[in-house]
Amino acid sequence: MKWMLVGGGGVTLVILALGVALAPLGRWADAVLAWCDDRFDRRRAASRNQRDGRLAFLLLFPALALLGVFSLLPLGYTAYASLYAMRMGQGPFVGFANYVHALTNPEFWQSLLVTVYYAAGTIPATMALSFVLASMLFRMVRGRGLFRTLYFLPYVTSVVAAATVWRALLNPNFGPVNAFLSSLGAPGPAWLLEPRGVLSLLTGGLVPASVGPSLSLCCIMLFEMWHSFGFMVIIFLAGLTAIPRELEDAARIDGAGWTQTHWHVTLPLLSPTILFLAVVSVVRAFQSFSSFYALAGFKGRGPANSTQNLVVYLYTSFYEYGEWGYGAAVATLLSIAIVMLTLLQWRFLGRRTHHA
Repeated sequence: MKWMLVGGGGVTLVILALGVALAPLGRWADAVLAWCDDRFDRRRAASRNQRDGRLAFLLLFPALALLGVFSLLPLGYTAYASLYAMRMGQGPFVGFANYVHALTNPEFWQSLLVTVYYAAGTIPATMALSFVLASMLFRMVRGRGLFRTLYFLPYVTSVVAAATVWRALLNPNFGPVNAFLSSLGAPGPAWLLEPRGVLSLLTGGLVPASVGPSLSLCCIMLFEMWHSFGFMVIIFLAGLTAIPRELEDAARIDGAGWTQTHWHVTLPLLSPTILFLAVVSVVRAFQSFSSFYALAGFKGRGPANSTQNLVVYLYTSFYEYGEWGYGAAVATLLSIAIVMLTLLQWRFLGRRTHHA
């Protein structure tokens, strides 16, 4: 019996010794199995990512193909053509001479000034008016859909058709606007045919006629505000709908009035919407052509070129003078200006964007 106990204890000791000796081997085996599982998971995740990437590329390919064919390729060819003195598609290589000619041409800078006047005169006023109307519509219970449709109708109306009506209304000879002013004993201005600056007209000539936008350009600004504010109203309504009502209710409970609530709560939370509208509006303002061409005479240039913005100037260079190389240089400069303005807005306005 004693021998059996001693023998059993020896076996136990042997087993314990073997366990201690083989413990590092077990930990090494566990580490190997964990490494194999990790590698397997990584390969499975990589395979899933590759499959998702192929699917994403397949879904994006039609849009990318259209973007490449109709946007990137024309943009690349425009940059290429701007390096040649092309007239009707033929000409020698001149490098950056077309860009130098554009940047030293007073007519180019005048068209840029008209574009800046147009953007500065339409975007802030349209956004402010659209925000006020959207705030009023948002709080309406009855008739909201009707008024929303009425405000949106000008935006979906053809620019050419609407401009034709506006030209008839502002006709200096038999237009109803001047007829109404004549009935009040006030002489009607020439409206779309007036090249003098609106500041000069308002001050009776104290301000030089060349300072500020012309009356003709101001008429186009009013048309653009009327035509596009419906789009902004719809976007502002969508932004107002996304704001939690609890925040405005809490501000009113704390004693904030209508103005304070909108200034400190509503507008900060609408900053993503305002940023979107600002970027889209600036791009549209610098690319505007239809309203100028349809409203102003002289193929969009207006009297004394007072309504010739950059796109009309570009159109004139291409199709009237046949200066394809020079027109391509102007188009490239316009594209660079739009990209720079968009990046500046994202940089400075994007930092002040708040989310609910």
